[in-house]
Amino acid sequence: MSTASRPATGPLVAAVLRHPTLWPTAISQALRLAPRGWWRRAPFLPLPDPEYLAFRLETQYGRDAEPTPADVVSYLRWCRDEARRRGHHVDG
Repeated sequence: MSTASRPATGPLVAAVLRHPTLWPTAISQALRLAPRGWWRRAPFLPLPDPEYLAFRLETQYGRDAEPTPADVVSYLRWCRDEARRRGHHVDG
């Protein structure tokens, strides 16, 4: 996956929106992946660095594959369960 290509975010966001109990975890993960000082730079959203995201997606899915909505929901459930297991409760 090149740094110029990004997965279609609409279906991924829609999948998360259908699971309100995962919203706190999704926000937490977005903030963890955002570069420091993200609020000082347009678009003023906690978005991961495009090169870092491309690297992570390529190592997970290969050069041409993209995450599915089910993958994102599964990942967020895993993050939530791991946080609970470690005693770092995230509401939801």
